[in-house]
Amino acid sequence: MPKTTKKTAGAAGAKPSLAALSATEIARRIARSETTAEAVVGACLERIIERDGAVRAWASLDAARVLAEARSSDEAPRGGRGLLHGVPFGVKDIIETIDLPTGYGSPIWTGNRTTIDAPAVALPRAAGAIVLGKTVTSEFASLAPTVTRNPHDLSRIPAPSSAGSAAAVADGQVPIALGTQTGGSILRPASFCGCIGFKPTYATINSAGVKPAIPSIDTIGLLAREIDDCELFMAVLTSQPPRIGETLSGAPRVGICRTHLWDKAEPATKAAIEDTAARLARADARIAEVTLPADFAGLHGARLTLNNVDRALAYSHEWRTARSGISAGMRDVIEAGLRTPRAEYVAALRHLEHCRAQLDTLFDGLDVIVVPCVAGEAIPPTAPIADPGFQELWTMLHTPAISLPTHKGPAGLPVGVQLVAPRWQDEKLLVVSRWVLEKLGPAS
Repeated sequence: MPKTTKKTAGAAGAKPSLAALSATEIARRIARSETTAEAVVGACLERIIERDGAVRAWASLDAARVLAEARSSDEAPRGGRGLLHGVPFGVKDIIETIDLPTGYGSPIWTGNRTTIDAPAVALPRAAGAIVLGKTVTSEFASLAPTVTRNPHDLSRIPAPSSAGSAAAVADGQVPIALGTQTGGSILRPASFCGCIGFKPTYATINSAGVKPAIPSIDTIGLLAREIDDCELFMAVLTSQPPRIGETLSGAPRVGICRTHLWDKAEPATKAAIEDTAARLARADARIAEVTLPADFAGLHGARLTLNNVDRALAYSHEWRTARSGISAGMRDVIEAGLRTPRAEYVAALRHLEHCRAQLDTLFDGLDVIVVPCVAGEAIPPTAPIADPGFQELWTMLHTPAISLPTHKGPAGLPVGVQLVAPRWQDEKLLVVSRWVLEKLGPAS
């Protein structure tokens, strides 16, 4: 780690740190020669030195390497620079990188080196982005706890499994980071940490090079502070022309769905949903009440079956060669999967397909549906891991979903609301999300 002078955050008259800028603004300033990649990376490293001893968001970070890469980026000919030139980003340590270890959150794979970058890493790099480091994940992106702490309250956690990505982004250590979601591993940490968590439609981002959990629903997504940054990175990750900053021509059609899990929501989450509905209605959104089909209540049980079986199959090498390095909780999952009859597994898959077939009716006439994102505020590390049910519904249904940092709970900690859209309407979801954030304003 380079030697730096520790600075006091928020000092009177101090200019905002480059690390606090959005990815879009960083790219813009570098393109205009108003700053350099080295200066931006240096600012991020200063913030990490100042804060990460307490937050503990990073699994691996090579300061000398990333500074050298930033200098090389600044020396590149201007004519060949990509959309993300000089922009640093974090990579969840479940995603393979060629120049940093990929440990999958497991002691079995400490120091593991891979020979390629995952496409989700290679594409931003090809566009000029710089991998700042690997962010902490729970074991194989599961519900296991991590060492990472919530930057808003160090006595609490971001929740698994994209804990490091959410904490690093929310704490101003990096503008954007990759995460993955099989249940609620992007949106739940985003809500707890007060940043944006975006899970695209299933299979929108190529998932090669990611340690699998449930391959039929595993989804790569983003943790960010700005909607523009999600749009910018999604353009690169899907090899499409960028469409950044688009706005709606009129108020959207919004469904309000409390879901069958409403009784599990704490007062802070219930208040966030009701407040969102009321304020969007005052902003001329066309509001409709939505009730989920009764069959959707069976999605949680189906996911448990898939989780057990798919993880048992995915971790067969570790089970055979390094069983003692697997946590007790994960061993229980694998053993349950090995005992599960094939017919039960197939029935779970069929139930998912049955529910997905009802999505067109559910979203009929609506641009998005607003639903609870999490039970409430961030929890302490000794509390049971938050139920992923509010997020896993939409992960299993393959719909795009986003957590927006719109509200706070009684302890003053973030409470997000979740917006979901029909499958393959990812760009519309981001545009509507921008409108919602504008109407709701900063969380208070």
